[in-house]
Amino acid sequence: MSEPAITLHGTKLSGHAHRVELLLRMLGLPYAYREADAGVRRTPAFLALNPLGQIPVLEDGGLVLADSNAILVYLARRYDAGGRWLPETPEGAAHVQRWLSIAAGEVSFGPAAARAIALWNMRPDVDPVRAAVLAGRLFGFMDEHLASPRLFLAAAHATIADLACYSYIARAPEGGIGLAPFPAVRAWLGRVEALPGFEAMPHSAVPAVA
Repeated sequence: MSEPAITLHGTKLSGHAHRVELLLRMLGLPYAYREADAGVRRTPAFLALNPLGQIPVLEDGGLVLADSNAILVYLARRYDAGGRWLPETPEGAAHVQRWLSIAAGEVSFGPAAARAIALWNMRPDVDPVRAAVLAGRLFGFMDEHLASPRLFLAAAHATIADLACYSYIARAPEGGIGLAPFPAVRAWLGRVEALPGFEAMPHSAVPAVA
């Protein structure tokens, strides 16, 4: 059997890689997964793919693309002809882009940073107290935004906005940030998890809060 044209370089506990893997699965695209831990990311071979040494990296034929949100946009435009995952209307695209920016901003510096500190003592540039405060503010905003009848972040159906935000929010308790006070956020997580092709990111060994 020939190798799939698409290769994803990442690690299973990376929410950035997980969001890409979710879209690959939901689009029904075959792909090869290459584990790229910290050691691999320092090798000349990996740095030739991404000189910044970051994951994920996607290879699709002759294309090499880094940055998880950029990869989501590429896959949606390249393989989702109906435009469901990334709407083509100016308004729809703008709504998605807003949440991609939140994923790269508030999600990254809030729940993702708190989790990185708890799991690997990473993110020395981030104050863990500030990360927790930022996460709480974000979740409060999301809880209001997702109040009934809204089901998903950027449209009436799931888009790459939901996948970009899902992984680190679902694992926020691993960073000591509980989701119990945010019922609409928890209900949204459940809706993402019910999508065809969904596969959860593995839990870490760090005890999680409720």
